[in-house]
Amino acid sequence: MSLGRLSVLPTTVHGDRQASSVMGVHVGGQLRVGQVFRYATGKDPKPATIEGHPNFHHVTHSPERARALLEAGINGMAKVRTSDGGRRPVILIRSSPWKAGSEQTPWHDVFDMDNGHVRYFGDHKATTTAAPGQTTGNAALLDAFTGHQGHTPEERAAAVPLLLFRAVSRSGKVKGHVEFCGLGVIERAERLVQWSGSDHATFTNYVYDIALIDLTAENDTVAWAWIDSRRNKTLTDAQTLELAPQAWREWVKHGHSALPRLRRRVARAKVTKVPEQRAKPGTVESKDLELIYKHFDGRKHDFEAVASAVAARVLRGAGNSYVEGWLTRRSGDGGADFVGRLDIGSGLAGTSLVVLGQAKCVKLDNLVTAEQIARVVARLRRGWIGVYVTTGAYSVPAQTEMVEDQYPIVLINGLELARELRSMARDDHGGDLEACLDHILTQREIVVTNRRPEEIVLE
Repeated sequence: MSLGRLSVLPTTVHGDRQASSVMGVHVGGQLRVGQVFRYATGKDPKPATIEGHPNFHHVTHSPERARALLEAGINGMAKVRTSDGGRRPVILIRSSPWKAGSEQTPWHDVFDMDNGHVRYFGDHKATTTAAPGQTTGNAALLDAFTGHQGHTPEERAAAVPLLLFRAVSRSGKVKGHVEFCGLGVIERAERLVQWSGSDHATFTNYVYDIALIDLTAENDTVAWAWIDSRRNKTLTDAQTLELAPQAWREWVKHGHSALPRLRRRVARAKVTKVPEQRAKPGTVESKDLELIYKHFDGRKHDFEAVASAVAARVLRGAGNSYVEGWLTRRSGDGGADFVGRLDIGSGLAGTSLVVLGQAKCVKLDNLVTAEQIARVVARLRRGWIGVYVTTGAYSVPAQTEMVEDQYPIVLINGLELARELRSMARDDHGGDLEACLDHILTQREIVVTNRRPEEIVLE
């Protein structure tokens, strides 16, 4: 039987949210963020666990309804007609990191779960004949994006939730297991041109910036009963919200202006151990970092140009407006290697911050000390921030001092440097890292001057 054929018992309070109980029938279970599920080919919903992992098809089971599937990257569940007009119950998104960079999947999705952000690429490919917005997955997500931009609570109540998963390896197998990554709302949809494989062909696709919703009130879980209620055509959009997570209901009520406080945030220690800052031997990052160091060893000014480009990419990564300024001259830079400007807001509601950058191409096992960071911080004035870019790592005492003294400085270690440059090479140079470095040094317009840093705010 389905939820529509059962009487729903009176709601019982659990924390700050209400949960409805249904008697006598198993209607799915709980999806917990970070939990790995077995996605078996048999799709049998009966066993609760398979090979020691929760069974995805058991947890997402809806009696007498079609199975929830993760066969494609973007899996839009069939719409149901309701008294409100109609709604799509859910879109299940799966990312397969092991396919990233392949001929079939040339893009690289980004899952930053700690900061509640996912950057997910659509399903258009170089071989696709349909228009970019008309492929099955892109059409579903663009339709969802329209709903997520709803101007009223009534419009947002019908908006389709996104449940995000990524494939993970277990027992040496890259298929058959997925990790639940959370509940999402699309913030932005952007059309862009991508590289395709080794032939360097290009194609047009969409990329989506998705905000992961805070699930603290539900102990980091999503109840499948909520999704099942959205499949029940006898329930209105407002009635299905009774089972929705608290933060989702807050978003429906207040809209996108509430996302900053409703976004998933994971409190983590702000000090990163040195081994975690270094690339593991034999990895792509390790090889890239070796190439970068050898390329710029003894070429201080060239490395400063690369550091400026990477800093710009990092600071723009969260949607900020950043303007690259100039490199300082080889002598007399006074502790700064490059200058930029971070613009926040606009008009009377905006301001600009001077960005003072330091670049150090050092041996990969070198550590940046607290004294070295302090020299940069000493140059900062009110309304300025610092950026320190290195091929090495930052010592624990240096990070501790930065946190305790609340230094306004961004630290980019060698591992992050390699990842950002690899991403730039993939996006703009067909994955050729050396071509990317040469482009930064020869094609980008960035001047070398002795101008005062504060002059950047006048441009």
